[in-house]
Amino acid sequence: MTKGALSSHQLRHYRQQGFLVLEAFLDAATLASLRNASAELVSAFNPAQHRSVFRTTDQDQGRDETFFRSAEKVEYFLEDEALDSNGELTVAAERAVNKIGHALHDHIPAFRSFCQLPLLAALLKQLGMAHPVLWQTMLIFKQPGIGGEVRWHQDATYLYTEPSAVMGLWFALEDATRDNGCLWLAPGAHDSPLRERYRVDWHTRRGTLETIHEQPWPTVEEAVPLEVPAGSLVLFSDHMPHYSSANRSDQSRLALTLHAADRSAHWDAANWLQRPTLAPFLLGT
Repeated sequence: MTKGALSSHQLRHYRQQGFLVLEAFLDAATLASLRNASAELVSAFNPAQHRSVFRTTDQDQGRDETFFRSAEKVEYFLEDEALDSNGELTVAAERAVNKIGHALHDHIPAFRSFCQLPLLAALLKQLGMAHPVLWQTMLIFKQPGIGGEVRWHQDATYLYTEPSAVMGLWFALEDATRDNGCLWLAPGAHDSPLRERYRVDWHTRRGTLETIHEQPWPTVEEAVPLEVPAGSLVLFSDHMPHYSSANRSDQSRLALTLHAADRSAHWDAANWLQRPTLAPFLLGT
């Protein structure tokens, strides 16, 4: 993996732009290990047992018990177009998975070992996170031909802390291009207000997406596509607006995403992701 401290230019870029791209961050052996672990999880997928669909075009109304349970377990979620009107798969089972999450680091040895690498904690500490606690890990597949759009959003909408202290680490396990649904974000927009909050009422176990600021989402002219090769790492702030388009190509776009927050920040009780039975996972330990 990439060694050494971030340069002053890289640190300044993150502070000013709200994101940072580190190409060739993963070496060949680490990349192969993460890909192999991902393939093993897909091989274990049983479509008869997993029917929860993940989509972002329904204002998050489709969140169910499987979704809430995944905060402490490893659950499978299907692409929106993977099921027909009768609930039957429209593609092969291995091409139906949208994502797997959100506690890979707790239950899957390969991902746990990866998240224990001191380099990850050292990287976040350089960016100002004194004690990075890992809250979630997920594989996002963006399947060829049916990989759905992920609408414009900010991570703090779903992972809210006081003060704002969440950072996303997005590892490209396959090449990400405009054709297969790479990330798009708006440089400098991390300083814009939080537009939405997703709050869960744990008495009714229902979540609600609320508009809290009318700031428009970035335009195409303001956004940039992050076309990056496999092995790259993209870091970005929890207020950074970002989205990815549908994948209509014949190439998948596999990514591993981590979200960490500083231990000193207050994790909101209305966040969908709660880990009451699992010990805090300090990144890099």
